[in-house]
Amino acid sequence: MTGPTTKRLALAALFLALGLLMPFLTGQIPALGSKLLPMHLSVLICGFVCGWPTGLVVGLITPVFRSLVFGMPPLFPTAVVMSFELAAYGFATGWFRRLFPKTNAFVYVTLILSMLLGRVVWGAASLLILGFAGRGFTWKAFMAGAFVNALPGIILQLVLIPVVIIALDRAKLFDDV
Repeated sequence: MTGPTTKRLALAALFLALGLLMPFLTGQIPALGSKLLPMHLSVLICGFVCGWPTGLVVGLITPVFRSLVFGMPPLFPTAVVMSFELAAYGFATGWFRRLFPKTNAFVYVTLILSMLLGRVVWGAASLLILGFAGRGFTWKAFMAGAFVNALPGIILQLVLIPVVIIALDRAKLFDDV
């Protein structure tokens, strides 16, 4: 295997590794990690860089793999629900990136639409999985988990990810991925 396929697999491994390791930056303060959402960063960027199929797979496996290897996040329901959410992020950033023009403005459009879609998927997965487990999931819990508690992470994503993607675009580092 050579060329774009090898490069895509290497990048997928890199983004998976980042998704596993970045939460250690906030690991000593779990409440901070749930607010800054470090695992989300690598998956969102993966979708932009590698496309929707790779972004979807990396997003799907990262939370469960991290739970199995490091014990955090808890496998059920957190990692399972996060798998759906992060898969949606990886899929959406890759798909919207392919769909929209490759301009700086559309980096933001892609990111915002992807973040909204991922939060809707997180809410739907939470509703279903917690419902099957006999736990409730309310509108208030959705709004708190998806937006209020996550606000620092949302801001971090809106500031950091476009800077990274625009820099990669200017450097033409992933045109053939």
